[in-house]
Amino acid sequence: MGKNKKEQLVFTTLTCACMVLGMSIYNVLLMNGFTSSVFVDVAIGFVPAFIVGLLLDIFVVGKISKSVVSKIVKQGDPLIKKILFMSFFMVTGMVLLMSFYGAVMNVGITSELPSAYIKGVGFNFIAALPLQLLIVGPIVRLIFVKIYSEKGSLSPAQN
Repeated sequence: MGKNKKEQLVFTTLTCACMVLGMSIYNVLLMNGFTSSVFVDVAIGFVPAFIVGLLLDIFVVGKISKSVVSKIVKQGDPLIKKILFMSFFMVTGMVLLMSFYGAVMNVGITSELPSAYIKGVGFNFIAALPLQLLIVGPIVRLIFVKIYSEKGSLSPAQN
């Protein structure tokens, strides 16, 4: 979403931040249960995970997803088709890469890494896709449209 590079970066950053926050909460709850340290654990891991996630989103997964979607979705197709395909491919790519990041952060480069990674991919995908489609995507789009449609609604003299 976004008409230019700046708007695309804002949309990507908002989406990434919300997804990393949501998935961080989910994974901390999954690993530790609801304890008094949930919010501290999420806060400690958020910034590094957000940085890794944003870099992967911008430089790897976003580029691949856009390329794949451009081959599937035609010019006259409904916008919802593009949104659903883009969300699916973004979630799939980010789950595959961020689950590896999470597994390495939790078990290190050990013999447990392959099983932790595979388990992480399974658990993360079942949470990330609904999170993106039902919560983060609609909320970020609403915020984004509110920010940029208000700018767009100003008369040329006010811009």
